[in-house]
Amino acid sequence: MQGKTVVITGATSGIGEVAAFELAKMGARIVIVARNPLRAEKTLARLKLVVPAAPRSVHIADLSTLAGMKKAAAEVAAEAPRIDVLINNAGAMYSERIETEDGLELTFATNHMAYYVLTCLLIDNLKAADRARIVCTSSMAHIGMKLNFDNLQSKKGFSGYAVYGRSKLCNILFTRELARRLAGTGITANCLHPGFVATRFADSAGGILHAGFGIAKKMAGITPEEGARTIVYLASSPKAEGKTGLYFVKCMPATPSPEALNDETAKKLWEVSAEISGVDINPAA
Repeated sequence: MQGKTVVITGATSGIGEVAAFELAKMGARIVIVARNPLRAEKTLARLKLVVPAAPRSVHIADLSTLAGMKKAAAEVAAEAPRIDVLINNAGAMYSERIETEDGLELTFATNHMAYYVLTCLLIDNLKAADRARIVCTSSMAHIGMKLNFDNLQSKKGFSGYAVYGRSKLCNILFTRELARRLAGTGITANCLHPGFVATRFADSAGGILHAGFGIAKKMAGITPEEGARTIVYLASSPKAEGKTGLYFVKCMPATPSPEALNDETAKKLWEVSAEISGVDINPAA
């Protein structure tokens, strides 16, 4: 990773922060996209302590809004003409339905649309690198979920965990369709389940989700270091070279749910995402 540029979202805590530190230790330049300026500065300070010489920068943006996604992409693109690795890792879960300024359900906007928009707008920067990699954090929470395009914004029957699970299904569908569209470019795209990690994830969920996840993390959660291993592997390992469109668990390809392997659903999700955002890439890019 010496001299390579890694852009990562959701890197101010948990597995994202650990992955940033580990890749910096390997020689990578780290570019962080974060929502909270204070947490971002603390992460940069910790990174400086861990790897004093590592080039590092941060861009502040709200990845739950289309304007914030596009702002982040524009700033990153200007700073980093060549991106070797893009890690889409930011994610959240909420116990109540919240609608963004764009009329999108907040979980869907943050967990899926941010992945889609950032990736599409940074494709040229990724193409400028030699065999660039895109890594998307998903979850086994996608199992048992199915997309209803007539209720994609969860206006009917909102359930925090189910909505989160569907957003993680979106991550896999998006990754597989992205890999298909990028075939022949040298850019690979893979996603992963990091494991049930004891981090601050779901701390802002509120209600029973916050309480339930708090107990579960104390009982069964793995460490952020363990959870970050597959992200680091997909971003840096020679063993992952050339592999694309796959779902990984513990650094190994795994089979996601049947719904996650539905090519028609993946294509439709892409088309809907393009319509929502006004952003797309050439299928033959």
